[in-house]
Amino acid sequence: MARKNLLEGLAEMPDESAGAPNYPMRGAGRSLVRSLDELAKQAEKFLEGEAVVDLDPDTVEVSFVKDRLSEDDEAFRALVEAIRVRGQDTPILVRPHGTIDGRYQVVFGHRRLRAARELGRNVRAVVKAIDDRTHVIAQGQENSARADLTFIERALFARRLEELGYDREVISTALAANAASVSKMISVMERLPQEVVQAIGPAPGVGRERWVELSLLAGKSANAASVAKVLEGDNFHQLPSDKRFEALYAALNKSARPVKKTAAARKVTWQPLDKAVHAEMRNDGKAFSLSMKAKNAGRFGEFLSGRLDALYEQFLAEEGKQGD
Repeated sequence: MARKNLLEGLAEMPDESAGAPNYPMRGAGRSLVRSLDELAKQAEKFLEGEAVVDLDPDTVEVSFVKDRLSEDDEAFRALVEAIRVRGQDTPILVRPHGTIDGRYQVVFGHRRLRAARELGRNVRAVVKAIDDRTHVIAQGQENSARADLTFIERALFARRLEELGYDREVISTALAANAASVSKMISVMERLPQEVVQAIGPAPGVGRERWVELSLLAGKSANAASVAKVLEGDNFHQLPSDKRFEALYAALNKSARPVKKTAAARKVTWQPLDKAVHAEMRNDGKAFSLSMKAKNAGRFGEFLSGRLDALYEQFLAEEGKQGD
């Protein structure tokens, strides 16, 4: 059976006055797209059959969530030259600005927009009224289809989506990544200070596991002074992005051995039928945390805390039975 097109529901969007619908979710496990070819076809289908208009680049704003660290690399220079020679082959996708008439916001195609602005020409675009959730999914999937975002850029995008309040299901769908991959991306970003990521840049030659190792090193408070020393070095910012990564990694990993990795925290949520409590539990094998919110969270938390002794005794009793 052919996999359902995640952008199929976007092909016929109502006008802005009707209000854009929320992106239909069917579960991350069922909706993840694992083929770059399929993702590319989705982006093409999203633009297919739509009217293409010429817009003044100065009327188009960037997306509300950034997905790139490098703004002016060799690939962008090549894109500018290609558009200068043969024109813009593929339109970008924009949506009407939420508050200003006659202005737009990019959904995907930021570099094509920048290239058009630099060349002093209009940008070819398809205009669709879509909501924020659909926006980030379309933006993430189009970038995944092009396969030109590095691991750390994808991780940064995932982290920013989480900070904006999107759940892991939306993030997984936007990045065409499974839950474990998204969890690892966000864990890296939680350990690495933002200034370190910005200083290193996209590091196109560095994969996920090396970034995980660096995050374990740079995330240690004991290494803060060493990190600052490397980043403030005279030649650090003159190095290519991959070399900046290697310089920091080498300075922190003095043993030259692979960094010992800790197990990724397992995240579980729970909610009763009345939905008056929403609990989130995280367990990495050595630490367990429980947080609750919603109407009865405070009272239920007091109820649990007052019964911890009894619950622990019950736990020991159950453990004893299993050992018999």
